[in-house]
Amino acid sequence: MPIEPPASAWMFPPVRTADEHGVVGVGADIDTGTVLDAYRSGMFPMPLEQEGPMAWWSPDPRGVLRPAELSVSRSLRTSCRRYEIRIDTAFSKVMAGCADPSRDRGWIDHRIIGAYQQLHALGWAHSVEAWDEDGLAGGLYGVAIGGLFAGESMFQQRTDASKAALVGLVDILGDSPDRLIDVQWCTDHLASLGAIEVTRDDYLSRLPRLLSAEGPTWPSQRG
Repeated sequence: MPIEPPASAWMFPPVRTADEHGVVGVGADIDTGTVLDAYRSGMFPMPLEQEGPMAWWSPDPRGVLRPAELSVSRSLRTSCRRYEIRIDTAFSKVMAGCADPSRDRGWIDHRIIGAYQQLHALGWAHSVEAWDEDGLAGGLYGVAIGGLFAGESMFQQRTDASKAALVGLVDILGDSPDRLIDVQWCTDHLASLGAIEVTRDDYLSRLPRLLSAEGPTWPSQRG
C-alpha cells in the first residue's frame, strides 16, 4: 500500500473558480501531501512556464480515457510485439525522457522531478516502460489513487513506444468502469487512441467514486 505523506499546509481555492484557461491558483509548495491533495480535488500541478510560478490546473473540458475504450489499431498491435512492458523499473529514466529540454513546450522542471520521485518512493507514482533490445524505448508516468490514474507525460525514442506503454497501462488497469485515465487535455494524438473530452463538472462528479474504488495491484506493491 502507498504511504500517506504529511498533510498539506495549504488550502486550495474551490476548483470551480478556475479561470478560462483552467488555472485554479498559483503558488503554494509542491510537497507530496500538497500534490496528492490537488489530485483528490480535481487538479494537477504544472508551471505557468519553464521554471516559472507553479500553477494548479483543472481544465474544462478535461481529457479522459476509459480503459475499456482504448483504440488499438492493427499496426499498433504489431508494434506492441516489439516491446517488453515493464513497470516501475526505470521511473527516473522515464521522467528524464519526458523532461528532455529539446522537446517542444517542455514544462517538467527540477521541482516536478523531485516531487514525483518522492511520490514514486511512497508508492503513489508509477512508470510504465517499453523496452527493446536497445534499452528503454519510451514510456509514461503518472499518479495512481484508487481507480484513478492521473497521467502526467509520455515520451518515446522509437516508433509507437509510448503507445505501447499506454496499452501496457490499460492492461494493468483492466476494464472496470470504476477506473479512469486522466490525460488532462485531449490532444488529437490521444483522441486517436480513444480519449474523449468531458466537462469539469462531469469529471468532478465522478472523482469521489474513482478515488474510493479499489485500484489495481502494481507489481512494485506485490509481496
